[in-house]
Amino acid sequence: MKPAAGPPTIPSLPRELRSVPLRTIAPVATLALLVFAGWLAWHRLPLQMLAALACAAPAAVATWLVHKRTAQLSSAGLLLCLSNVAGCLLAVGELGHRALPWSLLALMVNFFLVHNRIATPANLVMVAGLLAMPGVLRTPALDIQALVVIALILGFGFRFSRRLQGDRTRLELLASLDELTGLPNRRALEKTLVQEIGSARQGRFRHALVILDIDHFKDVNDHYGHTAGDNALVELAAILRLELREQDKVFRFGGEEFVILAEAGSRDALASFTERVRESVQQSLHGPGGGITISLGAAMYAGEQYWQDWFSRADAALYLAKGNGRNSVVIAEDLG
Repeated sequence: MKPAAGPPTIPSLPRELRSVPLRTIAPVATLALLVFAGWLAWHRLPLQMLAALACAAPAAVATWLVHKRTAQLSSAGLLLCLSNVAGCLLAVGELGHRALPWSLLALMVNFFLVHNRIATPANLVMVAGLLAMPGVLRTPALDIQALVVIALILGFGFRFSRRLQGDRTRLELLASLDELTGLPNRRALEKTLVQEIGSARQGRFRHALVILDIDHFKDVNDHYGHTAGDNALVELAAILRLELREQDKVFRFGGEEFVILAEAGSRDALASFTERVRESVQQSLHGPGGGITISLGAAMYAGEQYWQDWFSRADAALYLAKGNGRNSVVIAEDLG
């Protein structure tokens, strides 16, 4: 099972969820501030117009950042949050109480743009600014109704944002785990390999990629049913968890294929490690028809830019191991 070559594209679920409000709100906020700047220019208020354009600038940059091929969501969210606060305070300063609804909307929106630890102080700064402006929340006494609405917005926004962030984390975890074995899945493998290649290219780590495949797995399914096959996969995952060292990581790539990302200081150390895994599985994994074995192909990291190229070398070694009669190990360097 050889993946297509080329640069990896690995979506992160929380990032994708955060990009939805940013992609929508950033251009709208930019347009609104530009329209407001035009209105100020029409009323011959040049200084205020320049201030509105200054508020629109970070929103425009945020729009650009969030629509880049590699979106910079954290920076975009921060810029847009600051633009919201400054723009609303400017609007309220010019329009008075009439602009208050826009500020209330911005208070809620900020919780969806940035983390609570940023949105909360930003919103408190906005509320303090509103309180400092005569005729907005003090007319001449405090506008209790507006303050209650602001308090409710801050409370609900903070609570809902925290809940949404927790849901994002749980969704990310579920999306990265194989349902049957509980191991990290291919999506998690791709993300991990990109990170590890970045570290390895800086010379901080030396890793090996090991692909293993259950021998004659189709026969197990055909003769004893898919339940027996699933049981074999679950038991193999348990054996691998026990055999791997703390620094190693194992993933279910798909079907009967598993992938191990192992720290290996040399080719000899890798050969010893893979042979130990093979022997352990041979001794411990059994199905209705008797013992079950695996074949393994491994490759030391050799400076590949993309994980697909590294994976292909280990996959070619696995193909050779299966061609050698299965229940064997081949290191990629043996390919010559």
